[in-house]
Amino acid sequence: MTQSAFAALGVAPAIVSMLESQQITEPTPIQAAAIPELLAGHDLMASAQTGTGKTAAFLLPSLTKLLKEPKHHGRGPRILVLTPTRELADQVAKVASDFARRLPRCKVACFVGGTPYPVQNRILSQPLEVLVATPGRLGDLMRGGRIDFRRLEMLVIDEADRMLDMGFIDEVEAIVAALPKDRQTALFSATLSESVQEFAAPLLRAPKLIELAPSTTPQPQIDQAVHYADGYEHKLKLTAALLKENEGNQSIVFTATKADADGVAEWLKLEGFRAAAMHGDMAQRDRRRTLERLRKGEVDMLIATDVAARGIDVAGISLVLNFDLPKFAEDYIHRIGRTGRAGRTGRAVSLVGKNDFQPLSRIRRLYKINFDMLGLPGLEANFRPERKERDARRGNGRSFGGNKSFGGQKRHDGRNTENRHDQRSFELRGETRTYDRNADNRGNTRQFDNRSEVRSHDHSASPYSQNKRSAGQGYGSRGGNDNRRSQSRDHSGSRGWGN
Repeated sequence: MTQSAFAALGVAPAIVSMLESQQITEPTPIQAAAIPELLAGHDLMASAQTGTGKTAAFLLPSLTKLLKEPKHHGRGPRILVLTPTRELADQVAKVASDFARRLPRCKVACFVGGTPYPVQNRILSQPLEVLVATPGRLGDLMRGGRIDFRRLEMLVIDEADRMLDMGFIDEVEAIVAALPKDRQTALFSATLSESVQEFAAPLLRAPKLIELAPSTTPQPQIDQAVHYADGYEHKLKLTAALLKENEGNQSIVFTATKADADGVAEWLKLEGFRAAAMHGDMAQRDRRRTLERLRKGEVDMLIATDVAARGIDVAGISLVLNFDLPKFAEDYIHRIGRTGRAGRTGRAVSLVGKNDFQPLSRIRRLYKINFDMLGLPGLEANFRPERKERDARRGNGRSFGGNKSFGGQKRHDGRNTENRHDQRSFELRGETRTYDRNADNRGNTRQFDNRSEVRSHDHSASPYSQNKRSAGQGYGSRGGNDNRRSQSRDHSGSRGWGN
C-alpha cells in the first residue's frame, strides 16, 4: 500500500496525519480488513493473533466516526470497549488516549481498579467519547444507576475468548442488555471457537467475519523449544540458567498459580536477578507500578500468571519461559505472544515434566509446532520420555549455549548455588515459605503456609503430578485462583485518561 493507505481505507484526514507523524503508514492485515467494514456500519466478528494491531483496527474507525458526527452534549460514552483484564484495559485506553490527544474534544476514560467512585461519577457526569472498562466494575456502576448509555453508538468486546475463560458471560450479557439496540458491535478474539461463536451470536447482527490468522497458525518469528525437568527444584535451576543466557534482555516467566509466581520471583531475587511477581492478588496500583518498572528497565523479568499478564505489551521482551504449561492449549499462544511482537523475533521455552506430555501433545497437535529439544549442559533431566513421545519429536537435543546463546553483556555475581546446603526462609505478604535450594530433587519437599493452606510438593514430580488441586486451586482453570468471576469483579475500578 502507498503512504496514504489509511486514507484509502476511509480513516479521517486528521487521524491519518497523526499516524504519519508517528511514522505509521502501513495498515496491518487485520486493520486493512476491519477498518472498511466498521466504517460501513457492519457488525464484525474478527480473529487475529495478539500483537497484530487489532486495537487500532477498531479504534481508528471508531474515532473517524466521532470526528464526522461530533456530539458534545449529554453524558456517558459514545464508544464502549470491554476488556477482560485491567492491564489490557489500561493498554487499550493508552492507545486511544494517544490517538485522541490531537483530536478536538475527544475524551477517553478507563475504569479499572483503584479509583474511588466519586472520581468515576464526575467523569460520567460529562460527555465522554471513549470508555474502556472491565465488565465487573462497569456492572457495579450500572447497578448503582451511575452510567447513561443513551449516547452509545459502538460496543467493542476485546479478547472474547478470555472473557469466556474468566466467567464474564453473565456480566457481559447484562451490560449488552442495557445498551441501545441500534448500536454497532465488534467482537475480537484470538480464537473463534464454537463457544466464542455461541457467545457472539445474540450480540451481533449479520456480522462480517474476518479470520486472517487462525489459532492453528503459530507465530513464525518465535523460536519455540522444550526442556525436560525432573521437578520443582530442577525447574528453578533451569529457569536461572535460561534467564542468565537472556541477560541484557527482558523475560516473562509463567507459573500455574499465584503462590508459585511469588515463590519463583523471590527465589530469583535471592539468586541476584532483578525479578518481580505479577498476579491477580496484587493491588492494581502495585501491578501498574510493576509493569512500569519493567518498561523502564528497572526489572528484567516478570513472574506472572496468565490473567495478570494478559494485555502486557512491552517491546523488549525476548524470552517467554513456561515454568508450568498452561492447562488450556489456547493459552499457550497468548503466553508466547508476549514476545516476537510487531515483527520482532523472540524465543519461548517450556519446562516439561514427566507428567506434562498430555498438555504438551495438545499444544503440538493443535498448533502443529515443531519444538526444538533443549539440553542445558549439566542440567539434563534424569527421566526419559516414553517411545510414543520420542517418536513425536522432531528436534535434536540443542542447548541455548554455544552459537545460539541469548548472550548479554552483564553478569550476575557468579554465586555457585550447587555447593550450598543452606535454607532460605522469607516472609511474603503474611506467607512463610522455606526453600532448600540445593536439596536432592528426588528426596526433598517444599512446604509453605499459604492462607492457612499447607501443601507439600515432591520435587521429583512435575507440578501437575502433585496432589490434585481442589476447586479454586487449579492452575488457570475456569474455577482457579486467577479466573474466578468474583475475584475479577473485586479488582475492577476506574481511571481517567485526560485529553
